[in-house]
Amino acid sequence: MENKRPSWTSKYAFIITTIGSAVGLGNIWRFPYVMGQNGGAVFLAVYILIISTICFIPLLNELYIGNSTKKECIGAYESINPKLGFLGALNPLTGVLIASFYVVVGGWIINYIFRSILSYKITDYGEYFISFIQQPFYSCFLTILFLFICIFFTARGVKKGIEAANKFLMPLLAVLLIFLVINSLRLPNADIGLEFMFKPDFSKLNSHLLLSALGQAFFTLSVGMGALLTYGSYIKEDKNLVKSVYTIILSDTAFALLAGVMIFPAVFSFNMEPNSGAGLVFVTLPKIFSQIPYGHLISFAFFILLFSAAVTSAISIIECPCATLIEQLKISRVKACIILFFIISLIAIPATLSFGNLENIKIFGKTIFDTLDFLTSNIMLPMNTLILCLISGWYLKIKGYNLLNNKISGLFFDVGLKYIVPIALAGLIFMGLR
Repeated sequence: MENKRPSWTSKYAFIITTIGSAVGLGNIWRFPYVMGQNGGAVFLAVYILIISTICFIPLLNELYIGNSTKKECIGAYESINPKLGFLGALNPLTGVLIASFYVVVGGWIINYIFRSILSYKITDYGEYFISFIQQPFYSCFLTILFLFICIFFTARGVKKGIEAANKFLMPLLAVLLIFLVINSLRLPNADIGLEFMFKPDFSKLNSHLLLSALGQAFFTLSVGMGALLTYGSYIKEDKNLVKSVYTIILSDTAFALLAGVMIFPAVFSFNMEPNSGAGLVFVTLPKIFSQIPYGHLISFAFFILLFSAAVTSAISIIECPCATLIEQLKISRVKACIILFFIISLIAIPATLSFGNLENIKIFGKTIFDTLDFLTSNIMLPMNTLILCLISGWYLKIKGYNLLNNKISGLFFDVGLKYIVPIALAGLIFMGLR
C-alpha cells in the first residue's frame, strides 16, 4: 500500500495531465458531430461563451475542493461533513460507468489503426463499421485491450504512469492534430468548411442548441466525474488554480477548434454531410481518407491522434475510482487497478455486445451502450456537479473573492456557484429526462 499520498512532480505535470483529462474523445469525436448537428458556427459561438464563463465556475470549484481537502472523492465529501460520503461515492461510480462505454470506442479506434496499417480496402464504410462492431469476439478483445492499456498506466502510479503517459501523448496529440489540419486546409473547397465553422447564422439559435452546447462543454471538461477533484488533490502546495483553470479551458477549446478545422474542410471538400452524427469519425472520415493521396497514412495519423486523446482521458476517468479504492479500502494501487479491470470489463463486454448479440436487450428503449452514455452524460455528470456546487455555495459558503482576488469576478463566481450553474444544470437534467 502507498504510505505517502502521491503528488505531481511540477506545475507543468499537473497542467498537462489535467489538459489530458479534458482533451479526449469529447473534443475530437463528439465535438465535431455535435457541432455539425447544431448549425456549425452558431453552436461554436454559444459553446465558447458557455465554456469560458459558466463552466469556469464548477471547474475551479472541483479543483479547489480536491486541493484543499487532499482527499479522493468520498474522503473529500466526508471532510466537509461525515454524512456526505455517500454523495462523494457517486463520482467514482460515474467514472466506472463512463469508462465502461468509453473503452468500447477505444477498441474501435484500435481496429481502425490496424486497418490503416494494413491499407485494408473497403467499398462501403457504413456497412464495414456495422459489420465490425457486430463481431463479438474481435470487438470484445479490442475493448479489453484498450482497457488493459489504460489500467497499465494507472497501475504505474501518478508520476511513472499517469504523468509519464500525458507528457508523451499530449505533445504527440498536438503535433498530429496540426499536421492533419494543414492537410485538410489544402483540400479543394476547404473554405466552405471554414465558413460553416466560423460564419454564424443566429437564426438557428434555439433552446436545444443551448443545452447541447452546455452538455458538450461539461462533458469535454471532465467535470462531475471526480477526475478533476482527484487530480487537484495531488497538487503539492497551493498553486494558482485560477490561472490553471484558464489554461485548461483555453487548451481544451483550442483542441476542439483544431479538430473542427481538421474535419469540416474535408467533409465539405467531398460533399459529405456535416450532421452525420457519431459516424462522422468512423464512417465519413475513413471514406474521405480513401479518396485522397496517401490516404492510408493520413488515416493512420488520425486514428493514432484519436487513440492518444482517448487514452489520456480514460486514464483520468479510471484514476478517480482507483484513488477511492486505494484510500477507502487501504489497498495497493496495483490491487485497486486489478479490481477495476474486472469491474469495468464486466460492464464493458455487455456494452460492446449491445451492437450485436445483445442488441435486443433494451433498458427504457435503449441499448446497454446507449443507456450508459445517456445515464452518465445527461444525468450523473450534471447531477454530481450540481451537488458539489450547492454544497460549496450554500454549505461551505466559498467566496469567489478569496479565489479570484477581484471583487467583480468574485461576485460573478458567487452568483454563478449558488444560482446560475445549478439552474443551468437542473435544466440540462430536466431536458435529458424528457
